[in-house]
Amino acid sequence: MIEVSDREFEVLEAIWQGAPVTANQVVSRLNKKSAWHEKTVKTLLGRLVKKGAITFQRDGRSYLYSPCLARQEYVQKQSAGLVERMFDGKIGDFVAGFATTKKLKSSDIEELKAFIDQWEKDND
Repeated sequence: MIEVSDREFEVLEAIWQGAPVTANQVVSRLNKKSAWHEKTVKTLLGRLVKKGAITFQRDGRSYLYSPCLARQEYVQKQSAGLVERMFDGKIGDFVAGFATTKKLKSSDIEELKAFIDQWEKDND
């Protein structure tokens, strides 16, 4: 699985908003949330290319970047890895961690119930 830093993930998020995308477009998207320097973004793009998280294609004097995997696929793999590493693969312990710190909202509980109901229907 591809491991990326928090800052690299932010760059990936900007790419997932619509690709292919130039470095300047990535900078523009990132700057909507906080200030980013073009050089920093280009460094992170290079790291993501080396890690195999994104690809690039030359387009005149610039490069167009595209993700190698969909956001949902990446998030699912990262989530499964987190639960495996931190909670010995026990999703109940993961959810309990949120419940005991009062981070779960009633809307979260309803979503979990709906997910479980759907899972039960699909796996009977």
